[in-house]
Amino acid sequence: MRLRLAGALAAVLVTAGLVTGPAAQAAPDPVRRHTLADLAERHGRYFGSATDNPELTDTAYTRILGSEFDMITPGNGMKWYATEPQQGVFDWTNGDQIVDLARKNHQKVRAHTLVWHSQLPDWLTSKQWTASELRAVLKKHITTEVRHYRGKVYSWDVVNEAFNEDGSYRDTIWYKTLGPGYIADALRWAHQADPHAKLYLNDYNIEATGPKSDAYHRLAEDLLARGVPLDGIGFQAHLALQYGYPATLEDNLRRFSRLGLDTALTEVDVRMQLPATEEKLAEQATWYRDLTAACLAVRHCVGVTIWDYTDKYSWIPAFFPGEGAALPWDEELRPKPAYQALREALR
Repeated sequence: MRLRLAGALAAVLVTAGLVTGPAAQAAPDPVRRHTLADLAERHGRYFGSATDNPELTDTAYTRILGSEFDMITPGNGMKWYATEPQQGVFDWTNGDQIVDLARKNHQKVRAHTLVWHSQLPDWLTSKQWTASELRAVLKKHITTEVRHYRGKVYSWDVVNEAFNEDGSYRDTIWYKTLGPGYIADALRWAHQADPHAKLYLNDYNIEATGPKSDAYHRLAEDLLARGVPLDGIGFQAHLALQYGYPATLEDNLRRFSRLGLDTALTEVDVRMQLPATEEKLAEQATWYRDLTAACLAVRHCVGVTIWDYTDKYSWIPAFFPGEGAALPWDEELRPKPAYQALREALR
C-alpha cells in the first residue's frame, strides 16, 4: 500500500512540536496514513485526479499527485488542439508526458477527450467541410490517437458534451455536418483501434435526473440496442454551492447501471462564491462526502476523479470570476475539510 509521504512527515513534525496551525490540524495520525486511492481500492474503486503539463515542474505538487491517487486524467494534453495542431500532423508530447508519469507512479490513465466542440485547432474550425470530408478527418483522428495510446490507457472519454441543457443535441461542427450518427461512429472507431479500452460519453449537469441526463439515458439505450460499443457514462460533477446539491445523483447513477453501464464521477470540483468561509468549506466537505458515498452505493460506479486536486491549479477562477476554492487541497497544498470528508466517506 502506498503511504502519503508528505502526510507522514507532517505527522512526525507535529509529534515533535515543530509544526502548528493548519499543517498540524491536517497532519494524519499514524493510524490514518493510507491515501484516498488506498481507501477507494478497498471498495473496488479508484480515486483519481486530473493534471496538466505546466504544473508537472512543481515537485511538491507532483509528490502528492503521485502518492494520493491511482488514476490520472490529462486535463488538456490529449485534446485535439494539442494532438493534431496541423491536419495530419500529430504531436503526442503532452499526452505522453502524463502517461509516462502515471506509469512511473503505477497509476492508470483516463484519456480525455477524442470528440468535443471546444479547443479545436483553427485548421478544423475555419473550413467548410462536406460530410464525407469531415467524417474522414474524424475517423483518422480517433483511429490515430487511440492506436497511439493502445494498451496504455484505462478508458477514453470518446464524446464530450454532446447535449444542451434541454436534452437537444448541441449544435457542434460534428452534429451540424454529420448528424447524430457521429457519436456511434466515434465509439465504433475507438473500439476498433483499442478493443480493451473502456469507452465513455462524458458531460456536465447530468448528475441529477432531468432533461439532459434523460437524453443520455435514451441515447445509451439506443446505442446498446444497436450493438454500438459503449462501456460507461462520465458524470463530470462540476458543482457549485449556490446552485444546490444534486439530490438525485445516486438514483441517476443507479439507472445507468441498470443498463449494464459503468458510471464514474470524472471531473469533480465544488466551487463557491469567494471569499471562502468556514461555513462554506464545511458545506463543501459535506458535498464531497455525499457524492463519494453515492458512487460507493452503486455497484457499477467505478471511481471518482477530481479536476486537479488543489486550488493552486484549478480552472475555476479563470472561467467563473469571483468563484473558486473548489478542491480538497488549498493553494498551499494543504488539505481542507473536504479532504477529511473524502477519507471519512471512503472509510
